[in-house]
Amino acid sequence: MVKLNLSDIVVSDYIPDMWKPLNEEQRAFLSENFFLQNYKKNETIYCEGETPKHLMCLLSGKVKIFKDGVGGRSQIVRMIKLAEYFGYRAYFANEGYVTAATAFEPSVICMIPMEVITTLISQNNALGLFFIKQLSVDLGIADERTVNLTQKHIRGRLAESLLFLKDSYGLEEDESTLSIYLSREDLANLSNMTTSNAIRTLSNFAAERIISIDGRKIKIIDEEKLRKISKIG
Repeated sequence: MVKLNLSDIVVSDYIPDMWKPLNEEQRAFLSENFFLQNYKKNETIYCEGETPKHLMCLLSGKVKIFKDGVGGRSQIVRMIKLAEYFGYRAYFANEGYVTAATAFEPSVICMIPMEVITTLISQNNALGLFFIKQLSVDLGIADERTVNLTQKHIRGRLAESLLFLKDSYGLEEDESTLSIYLSREDLANLSNMTTSNAIRTLSNFAAERIISIDGRKIKIIDEEKLRKISKIG
């Protein structure tokens, strides 16, 4: 986890893409109307059905967005990366949250009241276009994941999830081990499968020397083969 000196936080350092289109007056307004929130590991950030009040940007840590389904089984729909925005779509849709968010590890989040965001958008068309682009990208990713999680077989889904984690969070210094340690249950929830299927498929991948496993640490040994499995589904 990146340690931040909260007293030295400058909002422009963490949201430069949103900061860039603003004029000096708008930047001053934004700088005066944000705050930072610390979350402990496994602490709830927001719950399904709650009224959205803030745009959130992850400054450090990791966050999962999930939805409880039939029988209490969870489906992880997104894993939030550093400097990624979340929590605001429901506000624009004039509805409560349809998902929940939890800190996967100790996290710091920049919170900007949605009233501030709407004020800035009303003054700045470029900022409005920025959010349209963000929502469009997120929708495209969600559409692709829906197809992949429903049409791919178990091996393809798990391979895709491992590659998604690599592309999202990177690797440790050995350039092979994923820098995020998910429980088997979380990995199953990310891949739309049961925990037992996730455990069995991970074991098969390890036996085939595609990955190696050490507790929650997963090392990718043969990325090319993993991508092939993901592609063929």
